Amino acid sequence: MKFFADTADTTDIAELAATGLLDGVTTNPSLIHKAGRDFIEVVTEIAGIVDGPVSAEVVALDHEGMLREAEVLRRIADNIAIKVPLTIDGLKTCKALTGDGTMVNVTLCFSANQALLAAKAGATFISPFVGRHDDNGFDGMQLIADIRLIYDNYGFDTEILVASVRHPVHVLEAAKIGADIMTAPPAVIRQLARHPLTDKGIEGFLADWAKTGQSIG
Repeated sequence: MKFFADTADTTDIAELAATGLLDGVTTNPSLIHKAGRDFIEVVTEIAGIVDGPVSAEVVALDHEGMLREAEVLRRIADNIAIKVPLTIDGLKTCKALTGDGTMVNVTLCFSANQALLAAKAGATFISPFVGRHDDNGFDGMQLIADIRLIYDNYGFDTEILVASVRHPVHVLEAAKIGADIMTAPPAVIRQLARHPLTDKGIEGFLADWAKTGQSIG
């Protein structure tokens, strides 16, 4: 499973990239607003930190407007993936862009039928929102399982990018289902490394080491 960071905080991105665990980054207008920086500037910086895909979202709602904005965004760097909403105009834009060799992330997916349409439109990535799905009384992980089954049935190349990840259990369940990618806030990615028994084990080892009176180096 590939790990993407869902953030526009370049400090967090650089720290995670240094671990070798980061395969890409996803951004959206809300994350850009939270960062409080110029959109093009921050996306350019992120694209220089990570080698993998960096999703930059259009804000136009019509096909022609999306194409105009996509042209600006894809000039930033070769690893930019254009993020479009799962609407008819978004799907039309997806088809046009992927046909031209541009990576496209189709976002705001909440049903397997929507994911099927995105795959048929040639999407590079489909972003089903599991946390928001759960918030509205649905089963986000069942959505991922349904998409995985459909994509496997028909041999679609579109990668399932699990989004709106709220906690480590979302990551675990998505990995068990066979999702290709998960994108999560840096805090959630860091949580994956934590376990109370690991902390307890380190504490015990260090206590015993201190009793030996030795040092390394």
